[in-house]
Amino acid sequence: MSNCCGSSACSSNQTASHALAQVSPIPYVKLSFAGGAALLAEVIEWTLPGWGWISLMLALVAIALCGTEVLKRGWLSLLKLDLTINALMSLAVTCALLIGHWAEAAMVLVLFTLAEWIEEKSVERARHAIQSVLSLAPDTARVLMEDGHWQSLPVTQVKIGQRVQVQPGERIGLDGRILKGHTFINQAAITGESLAVEKQLGDSVYAGTLNETELFEFQVTAEASNTTLARIIKRVEEAQADKAPTQRLVDQFARIYTPIIFFIALATALVPPVLFGGAFLDWLYRALVLLVIACPCALVISTPVTIVSGLARAARLGILIKGGSHLEAGSRLNRVAFDKTGTLTQGQPELRSFKNLSGMPDEDVLRLASSIAQHSSHPVSKTLTLAHVGERLTVESLIALPGQGLQVALNSHRYGLGNDRLAHAMNVPLEAYTADVARIESQGESCVLLIEDARVLGLFGVADPLKPNSQEAINALHALGLSTLMLSGDNLNTARSIAQEVGITDVQANLMPEDKLEAIKNIMKEGHQVAMVGDGINDAPALAQANLGLAMGAAGTDTAIETADIALMDDDPRKIATYIRLSRFCMRLLKQNIALAIGIKCIFILLAFLGQASMWMAVFADMGVSLLVVANGLRALKFKQLAS
Repeated sequence: MSNCCGSSACSSNQTASHALAQVSPIPYVKLSFAGGAALLAEVIEWTLPGWGWISLMLALVAIALCGTEVLKRGWLSLLKLDLTINALMSLAVTCALLIGHWAEAAMVLVLFTLAEWIEEKSVERARHAIQSVLSLAPDTARVLMEDGHWQSLPVTQVKIGQRVQVQPGERIGLDGRILKGHTFINQAAITGESLAVEKQLGDSVYAGTLNETELFEFQVTAEASNTTLARIIKRVEEAQADKAPTQRLVDQFARIYTPIIFFIALATALVPPVLFGGAFLDWLYRALVLLVIACPCALVISTPVTIVSGLARAARLGILIKGGSHLEAGSRLNRVAFDKTGTLTQGQPELRSFKNLSGMPDEDVLRLASSIAQHSSHPVSKTLTLAHVGERLTVESLIALPGQGLQVALNSHRYGLGNDRLAHAMNVPLEAYTADVARIESQGESCVLLIEDARVLGLFGVADPLKPNSQEAINALHALGLSTLMLSGDNLNTARSIAQEVGITDVQANLMPEDKLEAIKNIMKEGHQVAMVGDGINDAPALAQANLGLAMGAAGTDTAIETADIALMDDDPRKIATYIRLSRFCMRLLKQNIALAIGIKCIFILLAFLGQASMWMAVFADMGVSLLVVANGLRALKFKQLAS
């Protein structure tokens, strides 16, 4: 706070964190003695006019105990023409001493120091709220050594690939994949959800999460410095340096406002005595009061403490926001566009139907489809890979066509596995299969075609089950006044089926990645503020183009954390409404803080001009409002998530 008022104070390197680095906390005992001395000096000055020298001595003692650092910083700032709060306070206190207001000067410094210390602790609480999450990760892990025995090692010494054992009731020290055991793990540190998640062979586990039930062993997949939890902390810390538009506006205002106030105060001290015969000491006193009152500290501090508190609260809820600008953007949204697979659906399709059109045995068709599908990581391909569990064929060449499927060469034949766009690309007439395709799609299933040269060998109906909370998520967004739409690469019938089930009426289907990008551009051209929700990889162009990009299911996914504006650390779409509510709440706090800071200062500035404000009232006007906006901004840390 100590450097939040001057022209340089509003630059990026003089945020609340910079202030904290400069302010040394005053010990309770020293501050208490200083306060007692200043109060006694005030009492003597009021009740025993003849004992002024004692009042002076007590005032000097109070200043020596708590004000020397403020005065030192202030006069250094003045020499550099840097009009910080310390500079203004030092000038006001020094002049007050010179004109005989000793007790008042001491009380001003005591109140200022006390308020500064309280504010420091409050802002520190906001900035470091998320650090408590990092402390959840234990410092050691039980590692299997080369000689076969288990040894406790610092997590910083554990390497990728080593085997770690976790007992029931212990926290996990590193990211990894389960090799042995079955348990339930509380992942609140990562996802914000306190309900334990079942984990078994092959599942991922994350540093900082709690093993609740059974002993298990896992293989380390990330070093301590690069765990999902460590990356979250890093992103939050980086986000704190990203100023929201409101914060940048306030900073620009303060850069201009502070010098103007300084020269107004100078004119207040000189013009009335010189031109109108006013009492010099009286108008000097009013000018000093004006300097302290008008300092925009409360205005400047009002925005960062709110933004930092909001970012910290979001991270604790499993919502990773990559900067103050993205926290603020949520309050302006009026449309949300959803990808379908993995966003509203579970992203784990099931093979629901199969029709053999080849005349070959079913086993051979399934084997061929599985042999081709194994070369793709797409969820539908993974489903078809499991359609045949026996030995698979070896393909001779492979071409992956985004938005269409796969083409391979095998035994001098050309095969394809994909949607109707792939069939058209391979010049396969589909008229004979229209009824079968329509029947599959009418059941809400995606139709996958297995093609050999110019004929269709088989049709697969694959359905991706809806997430149980998707409909609730869409309803929550509608309740907030936002409209929703679906942008899907799937066929229109399947997309409509899913959309109808969750309550979305606006559906665009059969979209390639570039088509989704164009759809977002068109929505923005209509004047909408739109968010795109996807998986952070396939929807990357649309995520980047939208006013806001949200990645679903980002736990442990580098790409999503790196590319999206916001990463939801579990795959719960209800968190989107939570984020928007938090964004709107923080914006209300910002507006309240700005109104408080400007409104109260205007009242006291008027009182200063009228000669009705004293120095200690000036401190209360400045520091009191600063503490008020800090306390209000910290309310973001207590933001309540709606019950699920």
